[in-house]
Amino acid sequence: MSKYLYGAAVQGIQDFIFKTNELKHIVGASELVEQICTEAFEEFAEKAEKEKSGESVVRAAGNIKFIFEKEEDCRKAVLMFPKKVMTMAPGITVSQAVVPFDDDFGKAIDDIEALLKIQRNKPSRSVTGGLIGIKRANNTGLPVTNIKKGEYLDDSTIQKEVFQNMIGLCTKSFGDDKLYAKELAFNISEITDKNDWIAIIHADGNGLGKVVQAVGKQKDVFREFSQKLDTATKEAANIAFKSVADKFKDKAIIPIRPVVLSGDDMTVIIRGDLALDYANAFITAFEDTTKTHLGKILRDQGVFAEGKDYLTACAGIAYIKSSYPFYYGYQLAEDLCSQAKKDTKAIHGAETNYLPSSCLMFHKVQDSFIFDYNDIVKRELTAKDGLSFKSGPYYIQPQDSKNTIEDLINASKLLNSENGDGIKSGIRNWISLRIEDKNKADQRKNRMLQIFTDDKIVETLTKEKDMRCMAYDVLAYNTIINQQTK
Repeated sequence: MSKYLYGAAVQGIQDFIFKTNELKHIVGASELVEQICTEAFEEFAEKAEKEKSGESVVRAAGNIKFIFEKEEDCRKAVLMFPKKVMTMAPGITVSQAVVPFDDDFGKAIDDIEALLKIQRNKPSRSVTGGLIGIKRANNTGLPVTNIKKGEYLDDSTIQKEVFQNMIGLCTKSFGDDKLYAKELAFNISEITDKNDWIAIIHADGNGLGKVVQAVGKQKDVFREFSQKLDTATKEAANIAFKSVADKFKDKAIIPIRPVVLSGDDMTVIIRGDLALDYANAFITAFEDTTKTHLGKILRDQGVFAEGKDYLTACAGIAYIKSSYPFYYGYQLAEDLCSQAKKDTKAIHGAETNYLPSSCLMFHKVQDSFIFDYNDIVKRELTAKDGLSFKSGPYYIQPQDSKNTIEDLINASKLLNSENGDGIKSGIRNWISLRIEDKNKADQRKNRMLQIFTDDKIVETLTKEKDMRCMAYDVLAYNTIINQQTK
């Protein structure tokens, strides 16, 4: 008798979370999404598992794979699960597919992924629609369904307010089961400190698609891999939190708010001066925790040709002012993460079964214009002769002709010398000149070398290597961690 492999992919998660610029609503949305990804399918799975007529394969990061033995149970899930999700979180949609199979689980997985890919590309109906003449909420643009204290609210905002006081995601991310809501930030002003810089970090595992192809053909191996990957990511976040905790131990409010932590994905809103250390600690720890939890699976399945038995990750950090739209900040962080992935993949060219190196990219948003990162590079970071001030990504371990995170941090420390303020001003002027006219920039550089004869920072920052220069990034990072405006 055939079984039924049910697959579902929850979509629109980031749009739902960052639809607003109110931190309390982002917090509520994050907790709600955590519930959807872990518990929303429970009522459909529980009956089948209790009757031993079904079993869970994957239920994490909005990705569900479940085997039903009874057609009627599968039909119920197909009919009711999307409605339940879209009612819980108006704006989120679900793609679904079902594949009957007998014994060939590997083929069923391939078939279900192909069908889900087709479904994801189809437009989905949303419960957040409305007629043209209907009043819409100011924060989201969605139809108003309630008024609270004079504020017009839509269904999604109402749901976010219901979940905003839950602390499950923070407990999971911080590794602390004794947290109290009074310790957590609900307004963005509670995250900022000596200046208004905050950061959105998005991190993602490298090459997971290829890894899943290798481990996903066997049901039990696939299940174990998915569960242990989630555990490894959570532990990496716990380590990252502890790595920066001393920097706010005297503060009443923790200046970090996790947004997503599931599968191999991590997104967090964090005080600006903590972001690089946190991201560096996370992607470094991710290698260690995946080795601990997934090493045997990766070795046994021969995933990587060199026998490496851990996973790597890339991260993007968008440094933004606290008033900057979160949605665009997240888009930039995700774009930076993608850029880092492209760079580390390019190191290996056409090689197969390689393990990309862990690295991160960041950008400090200087104005209110919204561009994708490639537009920013062309507009702000490229000289007329092609020299690029896009010096990232920055790697954990040294790579040929690549900068490391340690290189960046050490260069920034040099700016804190006795002549630091004068050098900063001079380097800013040199960057502006270098973008427009190399000869004038060289004159400015020579003048700085004459003035600051004891400081190697001028040579370090103005060094051009493979048509790249790290001066822009070092100044940006130094400003974020040292600037005091309040």
